[in-house]
Amino acid sequence: MKKILLFICLSLMTIPIFVSAEDLASNATSAILMEYSTGKILFEKNANEELPMASMTKIMTLLLTMDAIEEGRISYDDMVTISKNASSMGGSQMFLEENSQVKLEELIKGVSVASANDGAVALAEYVGGSVDNFVNLMNEKAKSLGLEHTHFANPHGLDAQDHYSSAYDMAIMALNLIHHQDILRFTSIYEDYFNKPDGTRTWLVNTNKLVRFLPGVDGLKTGYTEDAGYCLTATAKKQDIRFISVVMGEPTSTIRSKETTALLNYAFNSFKLNTILEENKELGTIEIEKGMQDKATLIVKKSITELISKNDKPEEYSYNIKVNKVKAPINSGQTVGIVEILDNEGLVVREEELTIKENIQKATLWHIFKNNFKTILSGK
Repeated sequence: MKKILLFICLSLMTIPIFVSAEDLASNATSAILMEYSTGKILFEKNANEELPMASMTKIMTLLLTMDAIEEGRISYDDMVTISKNASSMGGSQMFLEENSQVKLEELIKGVSVASANDGAVALAEYVGGSVDNFVNLMNEKAKSLGLEHTHFANPHGLDAQDHYSSAYDMAIMALNLIHHQDILRFTSIYEDYFNKPDGTRTWLVNTNKLVRFLPGVDGLKTGYTEDAGYCLTATAKKQDIRFISVVMGEPTSTIRSKETTALLNYAFNSFKLNTILEENKELGTIEIEKGMQDKATLIVKKSITELISKNDKPEEYSYNIKVNKVKAPINSGQTVGIVEILDNEGLVVREEELTIKENIQKATLWHIFKNNFKTILSGK
């Protein structure tokens, strides 16, 4: 049985522990281990069991907030007025005061680092208009992500009826949150201060101790209630590879950290990423009808990768391009075709979307006239 040396960095002293793949997350009620870029599952245990997820709920709260920022509906610099409802929240908090105004960026930091319940409610009210409406948005988002074992009753994660998720669903939420790379700027903070409007400061310490003690960890969210037990959705990156792990229903915070460390170390020690086509790889050109330019450069929308064992040699792949008929105007990011990835036997093993490198504006009448005139003169 293959043994893997794990270094559990939960204190200033490093303690070596041996564990086999079969023994991963032995104390957790449910668990999962996933590679970020491919979504490949490397380990799972009761991954679809519906369980209370405590403050890991805030992954969805942060996801909706980051979505709203990306869409331009809100910004980091927005000043949020704190309601009585938000300021009265118990449990972990950043000690927001009623009627004070706090920058949105500070609320995101408080939720990400200190798991602030008051901050989560303030975000929910600002993004959704009300907590009830925000909870509806949470459930709509879960449905759009295909999460079949998740239902939200609040934005903070305190125990409530019909408030549950699964290890698999939490991993998918985490994967989508990490798509907003800027969130890692907050979740990777171990300690910081919230500078309150009255001039005082609240010390924020990350509830995820692995951010400090395990190299590569830069998020994501802990959780604990009496019903949920100790939970943790974690993510770590080394070089070009990132993993996501989830443990739910752990008996203690120490075991939660220990078993998360084992999952992540198993992943980094056992697997590597093979890049088939790099993001923005140029794959030729495509003709554009009625555009200011006749052609545009084809690129892949994202890196095309595969996860393989560290002991395996990467396969050789070829590719085949299929493009649609494209008319201007069209912007970079819009899908214009697909690239088929072929194995050494010529079989299609994957398909990924293609886009164009630059925006193409619709041709003006004068531009069309000039082109037609040139065509006539050339005799084509």
